[in-house]
Amino acid sequence: MTDMPSTSIAPKCAPAWRAPLIVALLGLAWFWLLPDQLGLLTRLAFTALLVLSLDLVVGVAGLATLGHAAIFGVGAYAAGIFALRVSTDPLLGLGVGLLAGGAIACLSGLFLLRYQGFTFLMLTVAVAQIIQNLANKFRDWTGGDDGLSGFAMSPVLGRFAFDLEGKTAALYALAVLVLGYYVARRVVDSPFGLAVRGIHENRARMAALGTPVYRRLLVLYTLAGMLAGVAGAVNTQTNAIVGLDSLSFSLSAETLVMLILGGAGRLHGALIGAVIFTVLHHTAASINPYHWLFVIGLALMLVVLAPPGPWLRRLLGRSRPGASS
Repeated sequence: MTDMPSTSIAPKCAPAWRAPLIVALLGLAWFWLLPDQLGLLTRLAFTALLVLSLDLVVGVAGLATLGHAAIFGVGAYAAGIFALRVSTDPLLGLGVGLLAGGAIACLSGLFLLRYQGFTFLMLTVAVAQIIQNLANKFRDWTGGDDGLSGFAMSPVLGRFAFDLEGKTAALYALAVLVLGYYVARRVVDSPFGLAVRGIHENRARMAALGTPVYRRLLVLYTLAGMLAGVAGAVNTQTNAIVGLDSLSFSLSAETLVMLILGGAGRLHGALIGAVIFTVLHHTAASINPYHWLFVIGLALMLVVLAPPGPWLRRLLGRSRPGASS
C-alpha cells in the first residue's frame, strides 16, 4: 500500500530554491535600502521562521494549536542557558535551540497527537502553561520574571561580530530564515509531505491505505519544533536576553493571527503574514500604542473578505493546496 495522497491534493512544484531565493533577495534589498531598520528586519526574520514552523503544524498537518510559542521559548531558553554556562558560539547555540525545540515537540507530541480537534487544542494550551510555570519556578536557570541575560555572543564563524548597528544580527537572522524556509519547502514537497497533506485532507482514508498516521504526524511535529527552537535561539542570540514572554499564550495567539493573515498551508503565507503583522505592529504601535490592534483586526477582515489573488502563487510557481494537478 502507498501512503501517497491522491494527485488532487498534490501541489504543482517549482524548484525548492526559488521561494527562498526570493526571500533572500528581498531581505538583502531591505538591508541596503533601510539601514536604520535593521532591528526590525532581524525581528521579522526569526518571527517569520516561527510562523513558518506553525504553518507546518496547522496548514500542512491540520493540527490546531495554541501552544506553539512554548516550543519557541524552550529553544530560546536553551540557547540562552548554553551561552551563559557553556559557550557563546552562535552556531553551537543554534544547534542547541534546534535540539531543544525538537525534543520538547517530540516528547509532548507523543502524548498530544493521540488526540484530535478541540481536545488537542486545549491540551497544547495546558502543556504551554506547564512549561511557562516551570520556567518561572527554576529561577536559578531561567532568571524567572527578570529574564535570562548577562551573556554576549561570539562572532559568527569567528569573524563577524554582533555590532551595535545590527548588521551582523540582521544578516545572520536572514540567513537562518532562508535556510529554514528551504528545508521546510523540501519537506512539504517530498512524498512524506504529500502524505501528511493527505492525512490533513482525510485521516481515515490515509490510515486505510496503510499510512502510519501517528508516526507521520509525530515526525512533522518534531520537525516543526526544531524550526521553532531555531527561531527562539536566533531571538535570544540577537537580543542577548530571553524572558517568560517568549513562552506566553499571547505569543502563540499572535503567531496564529500572522498565519491567518498570510494564509495557512502554503508556507509563503507564513512569511507574508509575519511581515504584515510585524510591520503594522511596529508602525501602528509607534503612532498609538493603545489602539494598534484595531489595525490588525481591520487587516484580518480584509484578508477574509478579499483574499490574495493568484498572482503570488504564480510568482512562486505553486497552486493552492487542494488544487488539481
